[in-house]
Amino acid sequence: MEFGFIITSILLILFAILGMYDGFYLHIFRYRLHERAESKFEHLTHTIRSVLFPLILYFLCLGQSLTAISIGILFVVLDVLVLGVDAYVEKDSRVFMGGLPRWEYIIHLFVNGFHFALICTLLVLKLQYMNGEFIFMNQFENVNSYVVFIFLVKNILPGAIALALLHVLVSFESTVCYWNKLRNRITCC
Repeated sequence: MEFGFIITSILLILFAILGMYDGFYLHIFRYRLHERAESKFEHLTHTIRSVLFPLILYFLCLGQSLTAISIGILFVVLDVLVLGVDAYVEKDSRVFMGGLPRWEYIIHLFVNGFHFALICTLLVLKLQYMNGEFIFMNQFENVNSYVVFIFLVKNILPGAIALALLHVLVSFESTVCYWNKLRNRITCC
């Protein structure tokens, strides 16, 4: 169990770092996909995924019942479907920049790989199949790496919610002006 939660913690950290770089810096700050007509639908898929991620964290990682885990799995299924749509529209969405740069494509592979490896590893740790039924495992309080994992989840969750709110904020003409005023004050990037 210790090693399993060490792995989930590493995957969560890697996902959070790359996801913030890709979802915030590249998509919103640098390329401003939300402002480009050809990228509006891609931004919508990113917004949906950014809203789903805190829900997945909450229900799948912090959930203390089979019902919570089941709700988390439902959000994961929705996330996979939206990811498929996002990947399909990305080519047309990035025409303005000559297509998706190879290095950003590689980042997408890694960030989604870490995301889904985290989910799969966590499900293996939390669910057991015995006597024809799924059993939810929730007795990890004595596992030191589980305590660290939960600490990480609780500290990443507010940032994930903030990023989701930012995705929603920049989706509307009436509120994007507030983001642009703040963004224009930043000159480093």
